[in-house]
Amino acid sequence: MQSRLQVQGHPIQPMLVTFPLGLFASATIFDLADVAGGPAFLGEVGYWTGVAALVAAALTAIAGMVDLWDVPGDRTRRTAIAFNLVNAAMAGLFLLTCLIRAQAPQRGASAAILVTELVALAAGGVGVHLGARLMRQFDRRRRAEAGTFDALGGVTSSTAEVVRPRP
Repeated sequence: MQSRLQVQGHPIQPMLVTFPLGLFASATIFDLADVAGGPAFLGEVGYWTGVAALVAAALTAIAGMVDLWDVPGDRTRRTAIAFNLVNAAMAGLFLLTCLIRAQAPQRGASAAILVTELVALAAGGVGVHLGARLMRQFDRRRRAEAGTFDALGGVTSSTAEVVRPRP
């Protein structure tokens, strides 16, 4: 996948997307424990974990928008747009739960909030599926491009490395 945002040749967004997903899942687990009768501080931890996930989701969305500029306008672009929209929907549902909880003095979870978070995680599962499809599409495209003679880039005197035997 060609990307403007890379670390050692690898695109950043697929790396970043794991952070909000993991944090959203952790927030849901904390809230499940709070609703199930665990200590009250678990609801507070779930709330702040959700807030951290929203920050990570915002950074991931920015990276996704930058990468979207480089995606060709075919089926791959439609998959990339769907991927970003599904992830934005998941983050939007968690934002809604965080805004509701911000007004409460204890910031604990309720059954309705937990259900909303589970729906958001289901949307995240769809996002994971779309992300995997997107990576397969980029991989197929990269292999097809590598199969052409032009993809080899040719060897010139400026790119060739001279190897000299050691004395």
